[in-house]
Amino acid sequence: MEGYHSPQVEVRVRLNTNESPFPPPPAWRDAFAAELSRVEWHRYPDRSARALREGIGALHGVGPEHVFAANGSNEVLQTLLLTFAGPGRTVATFEPTYQLHGHIARLTGATVVEGERAADFTLDPAELQRVVAAAQPTVTFLCSPNNPTGLEEPAELVRTALGSVPGLLVVDEAYGQFASWSAASLLDEATPLVVTRTFSKTWSMAAARLGYLLGPAWLVAELEKVTLPYHLDAAKQIAGRLALRFAGEMEARVHAIVAERDRLATAMRSMDVDVFPSGANFLLFRPRRRSGREVWQGLVDRSVLVRDCSSWPRLDNCLRITVGTPEENDLFLSALAEVV
Repeated sequence: MEGYHSPQVEVRVRLNTNESPFPPPPAWRDAFAAELSRVEWHRYPDRSARALREGIGALHGVGPEHVFAANGSNEVLQTLLLTFAGPGRTVATFEPTYQLHGHIARLTGATVVEGERAADFTLDPAELQRVVAAAQPTVTFLCSPNNPTGLEEPAELVRTALGSVPGLLVVDEAYGQFASWSAASLLDEATPLVVTRTFSKTWSMAAARLGYLLGPAWLVAELEKVTLPYHLDAAKQIAGRLALRFAGEMEARVHAIVAERDRLATAMRSMDVDVFPSGANFLLFRPRRRSGREVWQGLVDRSVLVRDCSSWPRLDNCLRITVGTPEENDLFLSALAEVV
Protein backbone atom coordinates (compact mmCIF):
# COMPACT_ATOMS: atom_id res chain seq x y z
CA MET A 1 0.00 0.00 0.00
CA GLU A 2 0.94 3.62 -0.49
CA GLY A 3 0.29 6.38 2.01
CA TYR A 4 -1.79 9.52 1.47
CA HIS A 5 0.37 12.41 0.32
CA SER A 6 0.01 16.01 -0.86
CA PRO A 7 3.23 17.06 -2.60
CA GLN A 8 4.63 20.44 -1.59
CA VAL A 9 6.96 22.62 -3.64
CA GLU A 10 8.29 26.11 -3.01
CA VAL A 11 6.00 28.57 -4.78
CA ARG A 12 4.63 32.06 -4.30
CA VAL A 13 0.98 30.97 -4.39
CA ARG A 14 0.01 27.65 -2.75
CA LEU A 15 -3.53 26.61 -3.57
CA ASN A 16 -3.41 22.82 -3.30
CA THR A 17 -4.49 21.71 0.18
CA ASN A 18 -7.92 23.31 0.76
CA GLU A 19 -6.77 25.37 3.74
CA SER A 20 -8.31 28.68 4.71
CA PRO A 21 -6.49 31.56 3.03
CA PHE A 22 -6.91 33.67 6.18
CA PRO A 23 -5.31 33.29 9.65
CA PRO A 24 -7.46 33.15 12.79
CA PRO A 25 -8.65 36.47 14.25
CA PRO A 26 -6.03 38.28 16.36
CA ALA A 27 -8.41 38.20 19.32
CA TRP A 28 -8.43 34.40 19.15
CA ARG A 29 -4.62 34.34 19.16
CA ASP A 30 -4.51 36.58 22.24
CA ALA A 31 -7.12 34.55 24.13
CA PHE A 32 -5.37 31.29 23.20
CA ALA A 33 -1.99 32.53 24.40
CA ALA A 34 -3.50 33.76 27.66
CA GLU A 35 -5.17 30.43 28.43
CA LEU A 36 -2.06 28.46 27.49
CA SER A 37 -0.11 30.43 30.09
CA ARG A 38 -2.43 29.06 32.78
CA VAL A 39 -2.36 25.38 31.76
CA GLU A 40 -1.20 22.95 34.43
CA TRP A 41 1.20 21.13 32.15
CA HIS A 42 2.06 18.49 34.75
CA ARG A 43 -1.58 17.29 34.72
CA TYR A 44 -3.39 15.27 32.06
CA PRO A 45 -6.04 17.14 30.06
CA ASP A 46 -9.77 16.54 30.51
CA ARG A 47 -10.13 13.03 29.13
CA SER A 48 -13.70 13.62 27.94
CA ALA A 49 -13.00 17.11 26.46
CA ARG A 50 -16.30 18.07 28.03
CA ALA A 51 -16.12 21.86 27.60
CA LEU A 52 -15.10 21.55 23.96
CA ARG A 53 -17.88 19.07 23.22
CA GLU A 54 -20.41 21.26 24.99
CA GLY A 55 -19.36 24.19 22.82
CA ILE A 56 -19.56 22.20 19.59
CA GLY A 57 -22.89 20.76 20.64
CA ALA A 58 -24.28 24.22 21.39
CA LEU A 59 -23.23 25.36 17.93
CA HIS A 60 -25.32 22.56 16.38
CA GLY A 61 -28.14 22.47 18.91
CA VAL A 62 -27.26 19.10 20.47
CA GLY A 63 -25.85 17.91 23.79
CA PRO A 64 -22.18 16.93 24.33
CA GLU A 65 -23.17 13.25 24.37
CA HIS A 66 -23.83 13.60 20.61
CA VAL A 67 -20.33 14.96 19.88
CA PHE A 68 -17.05 13.10 19.43
CA ALA A 69 -13.86 15.13 18.87
CA ALA A 70 -10.43 13.96 17.77
CA ASN A 71 -7.15 15.04 16.21
CA GLY A 72 -8.53 16.17 12.87
CA SER A 73 -11.49 14.73 11.00
CA ASN A 74 -9.18 12.03 9.64
CA GLU A 75 -8.75 10.62 13.16
CA VAL A 76 -12.52 10.82 13.56
CA LEU A 77 -12.84 8.67 10.43
CA GLN A 78 -10.16 6.30 11.69
CA THR A 79 -11.94 5.86 15.02
CA LEU A 80 -15.25 5.23 13.27
CA LEU A 81 -13.72 2.53 11.09
CA LEU A 82 -11.79 0.92 13.94
CA THR A 83 -15.12 0.68 15.75
CA PHE A 84 -17.46 -0.43 12.98
CA ALA A 85 -15.31 -1.86 10.16
CA GLY A 86 -12.47 -4.43 10.29
CA PRO A 87 -12.01 -7.99 8.98
CA GLY A 88 -15.15 -9.66 7.72
CA ARG A 89 -16.96 -6.35 7.20
CA THR A 90 -17.54 -4.24 4.10
CA VAL A 91 -17.23 -0.49 3.55
CA ALA A 92 -18.87 1.19 0.55
CA THR A 93 -17.55 4.31 -1.21
CA PHE A 94 -18.64 6.04 -4.40
CA GLU A 95 -15.75 7.06 -6.58
CA PRO A 96 -14.16 9.45 -7.16
CA THR A 97 -14.27 10.65 -3.57
CA TYR A 98 -11.99 11.36 -0.63
CA GLN A 99 -9.21 8.80 -0.84
CA LEU A 100 -8.83 8.28 2.90
CA HIS A 101 -12.30 6.73 3.24
CA GLY A 102 -11.21 3.60 1.41
CA HIS A 103 -7.59 3.82 2.56
CA ILE A 104 -8.38 3.79 6.27
CA ALA A 105 -11.04 1.12 5.78
CA ARG A 106 -8.47 -1.17 4.15
CA LEU A 107 -6.01 -0.50 6.98
CA THR A 108 -8.59 -1.88 9.42
CA GLY A 109 -8.85 -5.05 7.33
CA ALA A 110 -12.28 -4.30 5.87
CA THR A 111 -13.29 -5.08 2.30
CA VAL A 112 -13.92 -1.91 0.29
CA VAL A 113 -16.60 -1.92 -2.41
CA GLU A 114 -16.55 1.00 -4.84
CA GLY A 115 -19.64 2.34 -6.57
CA GLU A 116 -19.31 4.51 -9.66
CA ARG A 117 -20.33 8.12 -10.20
CA ALA A 118 -21.54 9.40 -13.56
CA ALA A 119 -19.31 11.26 -16.01
CA ASP A 120 -20.40 14.56 -14.42
CA PHE A 121 -19.51 13.11 -10.97
CA THR A 122 -23.10 12.98 -9.74
CA LEU A 123 -24.29 9.81 -7.99
CA ASP A 124 -27.33 8.03 -9.38
CA PRO A 125 -29.59 6.79 -6.55
CA ALA A 126 -30.00 3.54 -8.47
CA GLU A 127 -26.23 2.98 -8.34
CA LEU A 128 -26.21 3.66 -4.62
CA GLN A 129 -29.00 1.16 -4.05
CA ARG A 130 -27.32 -1.42 -6.31
CA VAL A 131 -24.06 -1.29 -4.37
CA VAL A 132 -25.76 -1.37 -0.99
CA ALA A 133 -28.02 -4.27 -1.93
CA ALA A 134 -25.14 -6.32 -3.34
CA ALA A 135 -22.50 -5.60 -0.67
CA GLN A 136 -24.58 -5.08 2.49
CA PRO A 137 -21.92 -2.71 3.87
CA THR A 138 -21.41 -2.13 7.55
CA VAL A 139 -20.32 1.44 6.78
CA THR A 140 -21.33 3.52 3.76
CA PHE A 141 -19.59 6.82 2.96
CA LEU A 142 -20.98 9.88 1.25
CA CYS A 143 -19.00 13.10 1.02
CA SER A 144 -20.85 16.41 0.70
CA PRO A 145 -19.45 18.55 -0.77
CA ASN A 146 -17.48 15.74 -2.35
CA ASN A 147 -13.70 15.94 -2.40
CA PRO A 148 -12.15 16.32 -4.95
CA THR A 149 -15.12 17.05 -7.22
CA GLY A 150 -16.80 19.75 -5.11
CA LEU A 151 -20.35 18.57 -5.79
CA GLU A 152 -22.95 18.58 -3.02
CA GLU A 153 -25.01 15.44 -2.49
CA PRO A 154 -28.73 16.28 -2.75
CA ALA A 155 -30.76 15.87 0.43
CA GLU A 156 -32.99 13.35 -1.31
CA LEU A 157 -29.99 11.15 -2.12
CA VAL A 158 -28.95 11.10 1.54
CA ARG A 159 -32.50 10.20 2.53
CA THR A 160 -32.45 7.41 -0.06
CA ALA A 161 -29.21 6.14 1.44
CA LEU A 162 -30.65 6.20 4.94
CA GLY A 163 -33.55 4.10 3.73
CA SER A 164 -31.24 1.61 1.99
CA VAL A 165 -28.08 1.04 4.01
CA PRO A 166 -28.08 -1.90 6.45
CA GLY A 167 -25.39 -0.34 8.65
CA LEU A 168 -23.92 3.07 9.39
CA LEU A 169 -24.12 6.01 6.97
CA VAL A 170 -21.25 8.50 7.29
CA VAL A 171 -21.65 11.89 5.60
CA ASP A 172 -18.27 13.60 5.47
CA GLU A 173 -18.88 17.36 5.62
CA ALA A 174 -15.32 18.61 5.88
CA TYR A 175 -16.47 21.44 3.58
CA GLY A 176 -20.02 21.55 4.86
CA GLN A 177 -19.97 25.20 5.92
CA PHE A 178 -19.61 26.23 2.27
CA ALA A 179 -22.58 24.13 1.14
CA SER A 180 -26.27 24.95 0.82
CA TRP A 181 -27.49 22.29 3.29
CA SER A 182 -26.23 19.86 5.93
CA ALA A 183 -27.11 16.25 6.68
CA ALA A 184 -26.95 17.23 10.35
CA SER A 185 -30.59 18.21 9.94
CA LEU A 186 -31.41 14.49 9.58
CA LEU A 187 -29.72 13.37 12.81
CA ASP A 188 -31.65 11.73 15.62
CA GLU A 189 -31.01 9.09 18.24
CA ALA A 190 -32.65 6.28 16.27
CA THR A 191 -30.95 6.91 12.91
CA PRO A 192 -27.52 5.28 12.24
CA LEU A 193 -26.17 8.49 10.70
CA VAL A 194 -23.07 10.52 11.57
CA VAL A 195 -21.84 13.79 10.13
CA THR A 196 -18.13 14.61 10.31
CA ARG A 197 -16.71 18.13 10.39
CA THR A 198 -13.32 19.83 10.76
CA PHE A 199 -11.86 23.03 12.22
CA SER A 200 -9.24 23.15 9.45
CA LYS A 201 -11.21 25.06 6.81
CA THR A 202 -13.63 27.76 7.93
CA TRP A 203 -12.14 28.00 11.42
CA SER A 204 -8.63 28.68 10.01
CA MET A 205 -7.10 26.03 12.27
CA ALA A 206 -5.43 23.51 9.97
CA ALA A 207 -2.33 23.61 12.18
CA ALA A 208 -4.35 22.61 15.25
CA ARG A 209 -5.62 19.29 13.77
CA LEU A 210 -9.08 19.22 15.30
CA GLY A 211 -12.21 17.53 13.94
CA TYR A 212 -15.45 16.12 15.25
CA LEU A 213 -18.60 14.23 14.43
CA LEU A 214 -22.24 14.57 15.33
CA GLY A 215 -24.25 11.41 15.88
CA PRO A 216 -26.43 9.37 18.20
CA ALA A 217 -25.30 9.17 21.82
CA TRP A 218 -25.06 5.38 21.63
CA LEU A 219 -22.61 5.67 18.73
CA VAL A 220 -20.43 8.23 20.52
CA ALA A 221 -20.29 5.90 23.52
CA GLU A 222 -19.00 3.11 21.27
CA LEU A 223 -16.29 5.36 19.83
CA GLU A 224 -15.10 6.25 23.32
CA LYS A 225 -14.32 2.57 23.90
CA VAL A 226 -11.89 2.61 20.98
CA THR A 227 -10.11 5.95 21.24
CA LEU A 228 -6.88 6.24 23.20
CA PRO A 229 -7.03 7.85 26.66
CA TYR A 230 -6.31 11.58 26.78
CA HIS A 231 -6.15 11.67 22.98
CA LEU A 232 -7.00 15.40 22.83
CA ASP A 233 -4.28 17.51 24.44
CA ALA A 234 -5.06 20.59 26.53
CA ALA A 235 -3.88 23.07 23.88
CA LYS A 236 -6.15 21.59 21.23
CA GLN A 237 -9.16 21.63 23.53
CA ILE A 238 -8.53 25.28 24.38
CA ALA A 239 -8.01 26.22 20.73
CA GLY A 240 -11.28 24.67 19.63
CA ARG A 241 -13.32 25.98 22.54
CA LEU A 242 -12.09 29.54 22.02
CA ALA A 243 -12.62 29.37 18.25
CA LEU A 244 -16.33 28.83 18.82
CA ARG A 245 -16.54 32.35 20.26
CA PHE A 246 -15.78 33.70 16.79
CA ALA A 247 -18.57 32.01 14.84
CA GLY A 248 -19.66 35.35 13.39
CA GLU A 249 -16.22 36.09 11.98
CA MET A 250 -15.98 32.59 10.56
CA GLU A 251 -19.37 32.93 8.86
CA ALA A 252 -18.24 36.18 7.25
CA ARG A 253 -15.17 34.40 5.90
CA VAL A 254 -17.33 31.65 4.44
CA HIS A 255 -19.32 34.23 2.50
CA ALA A 256 -16.13 35.89 1.28
CA ILE A 257 -14.62 32.59 0.14
CA VAL A 258 -17.84 31.54 -1.62
CA ALA A 259 -17.88 34.87 -3.46
CA GLU A 260 -14.27 34.34 -4.54
CA ARG A 261 -15.06 30.75 -5.58
CA ASP A 262 -17.85 32.00 -7.82
CA ARG A 263 -15.63 34.74 -9.25
CA LEU A 264 -12.94 32.18 -10.04
CA ALA A 265 -15.42 29.82 -11.69
CA THR A 266 -16.82 32.60 -13.88
CA ALA A 267 -13.36 33.71 -14.99
CA MET A 268 -12.16 30.16 -15.65
CA ARG A 269 -15.20 29.34 -17.77
CA SER A 270 -14.06 32.01 -20.22
CA MET A 271 -10.83 30.03 -20.71
CA ASP A 272 -10.12 26.76 -22.46
CA VAL A 273 -11.01 24.61 -19.43
CA ASP A 274 -14.09 22.81 -18.12
CA VAL A 275 -15.02 23.79 -14.56
CA PHE A 276 -17.21 21.55 -12.42
CA PRO A 277 -19.85 22.96 -10.04
CA SER A 278 -18.68 23.25 -6.43
CA GLY A 279 -20.24 23.75 -3.03
CA ALA A 280 -16.83 23.73 -1.31
CA ASN A 281 -13.82 26.04 -1.01
CA PHE A 282 -12.18 24.58 -4.11
CA LEU A 283 -12.85 24.00 -7.80
CA LEU A 284 -12.11 20.95 -9.95
CA PHE A 285 -11.30 21.75 -13.56
CA ARG A 286 -10.07 19.98 -16.69
CA PRO A 287 -8.05 21.62 -19.49
CA ARG A 288 -9.53 20.98 -22.95
CA ARG A 289 -6.45 21.05 -25.19
CA ARG A 290 -3.49 20.32 -22.91
CA SER A 291 -2.89 17.51 -20.45
CA GLY A 292 -3.55 18.16 -16.81
CA ARG A 293 0.07 17.42 -15.95
CA GLU A 294 1.31 19.97 -18.50
CA VAL A 295 -0.98 22.64 -17.10
CA TRP A 296 0.04 21.79 -13.53
CA GLN A 297 3.73 22.14 -14.44
CA GLY A 298 3.06 25.36 -16.32
CA LEU A 299 1.43 26.81 -13.24
CA VAL A 300 4.32 25.67 -11.02
CA ASP A 301 6.73 27.33 -13.45
CA ARG A 302 4.77 30.53 -12.76
CA SER A 303 5.02 29.91 -8.97
CA VAL A 304 1.41 28.75 -8.52
CA LEU A 305 0.71 25.33 -6.97
CA VAL A 306 -2.62 23.52 -7.41
CA ARG A 307 -3.49 19.87 -6.76
CA ASP A 308 -2.65 17.51 -9.60
CA CYS A 309 -5.45 14.93 -9.78
CA SER A 310 -4.76 14.12 -13.43
CA SER A 311 -3.43 10.60 -12.79
CA TRP A 312 -6.07 9.61 -10.23
CA PRO A 313 -8.61 6.97 -11.26
CA ARG A 314 -11.69 8.51 -12.95
CA LEU A 315 -10.13 12.00 -12.90
CA ASP A 316 -8.16 12.03 -16.15
CA ASN A 317 -6.44 15.40 -16.68
CA CYS A 318 -8.26 17.05 -13.76
CA LEU A 319 -6.71 19.66 -11.48
CA ARG A 320 -8.09 21.18 -8.27
CA ILE A 321 -7.58 24.72 -7.02
CA THR A 322 -8.23 25.88 -3.47
CA VAL A 323 -9.85 29.31 -3.22
CA GLY A 324 -7.22 31.71 -1.93
CA THR A 325 -7.13 35.41 -1.16
CA PRO A 326 -8.30 37.74 -3.95
CA GLU A 327 -4.66 38.55 -4.73
CA GLU A 328 -3.69 34.86 -4.90
CA ASN A 329 -6.69 34.09 -7.06
CA ASP A 330 -5.77 36.88 -9.49
CA LEU A 331 -2.24 35.49 -9.81
CA PHE A 332 -3.67 32.03 -10.47
CA LEU A 333 -6.06 33.32 -13.15
CA SER A 334 -3.29 35.22 -14.87
CA ALA A 335 -1.01 32.16 -14.84
CA LEU A 336 -3.78 29.82 -16.02
CA ALA A 337 -4.64 32.13 -18.92
CA GLU A 338 -1.01 32.00 -20.05
CA VAL A 339 -0.72 28.21 -19.72
CA VAL A 340 -3.93 27.14 -21.46
